[in-house]
Amino acid sequence: MSSSLTKGLRRSTSRSKAKPAAKSAKRAVKAKSPSKPKANRATAAKSSARTTSKPASKTVAKLRPAKKTAAKSKSTAKPKKAATKPVARKAASAKKAVVSRVKLTQKQAAVRAVRPAPAPPPPPRPPTQDESAALVAFERAHKEFARGRFAEARNQFRILVDKYSQVAEVAARARTYLAIAESRLRTESILPRDADSLYDRGVIELNRGEYVAAQEMFERALKREPEAAHIHYGLAATRARLGSIDLALESLQKALNLQPNLRVRAQHDHDLNPLRNDPDFDRLIFSQPS
Repeated sequence: MSSSLTKGLRRSTSRSKAKPAAKSAKRAVKAKSPSKPKANRATAAKSSARTTSKPASKTVAKLRPAKKTAAKSKSTAKPKKAATKPVARKAASAKKAVVSRVKLTQKQAAVRAVRPAPAPPPPPRPPTQDESAALVAFERAHKEFARGRFAEARNQFRILVDKYSQVAEVAARARTYLAIAESRLRTESILPRDADSLYDRGVIELNRGEYVAAQEMFERALKREPEAAHIHYGLAATRARLGSIDLALESLQKALNLQPNLRVRAQHDHDLNPLRNDPDFDRLIFSQPS
């Protein structure tokens, strides 16, 4: 029994020793064999191919957003086309409006061409015998009115209104002047009679700025007292205010001839300012009497 056990132990130890030896032999063979490195190179190539293929997929993934941006740019370009459409519509509407206007003008021209030309106005009707006679009578009465002969003008206007009442325009104008003549005659009846009162009334009207009324008062006063120097002087001042330069110088000369000391008053009188640019005024005021 002991011998068998010892044999068995020897066999197991030999087997265990043989197994590491076989493994080491195999490793040495693998290291010496040249085929195995080829396999390692192939695996390395496959791994490198795998690694190179992965970035390609990444580049493809990177390129895909570019397509999206291109699509976005196309989508943004579309509103520009849409924006140009209203401009085109406006241009088309403007063209239509121009064409319609041209058509309207053509139609109007055609209508005008069809319409007959308006007839010329008839020649003015010559005045009748009554109208011409009424005009002559009115001119005669108006002359008397302009001269200040209001009584005579009143009588002539009355005759005209009674005789030519059918001539409406002339009769209406005659009635107007008739009313004015009658009012002037009523004021004359109220006016004072003496020259001094008329002169005082003329001075009042001159100071009030009523130059026409003042001229009338001074002229009435001169009819009653023609040689009154102060009345001629007042008339000269009134005519200067009215702008009647020649008549004012004439009245002033009469006043200075009658009373030379009025030159001093004339040098500072504001009513005579319109005469100061005239050389005749300087001659009358600043020249010494002979």
